[in-house]
Amino acid sequence: MAREVTNYGRFFAAFNRLTIHGDRDEARRQFVLQYTGGRTDSLRGMTHMEYTCLCIALEDVNANRDEIRRCRSIVLKLLQELGVDTTDWSRIDAFCLQPRISGKRFGQLSAPELMELDKKLRAIRNKRWQTTK
Repeated sequence: MAREVTNYGRFFAAFNRLTIHGDRDEARRQFVLQYTGGRTDSLRGMTHMEYTCLCIALEDVNANRDEIRRCRSIVLKLLQELGVDTTDWSRIDAFCLQPRISGKRFGQLSAPELMELDKKLRAIRNKRWQTTK
């Protein structure tokens, strides 16, 4: 007999961290339908393998979001050290939109792009420090 899922804590821990616009119950049903191939919209009707795949996918989405949040925090701190007013999003975007910086708005940068921007900002900061010495 296949293992039955009786504890849905892993799913709800990952699901509750998502930003969902609209009805959360409908979103949950849609996730379940997607991972069961349309067979059921209930968590209880999922097989153990389907449940595990769904949980892994939700955890991956959250991990990526956490990584972007961490990278943004680092870049904002560096921008502040360089004298950019980080309380004004238009100034942050104006700085980031410069072609030599990133050419994109700050909110549109992915995690790898933020890490690349981190390197550039550190180089700018270090160059300024060396010239003022």
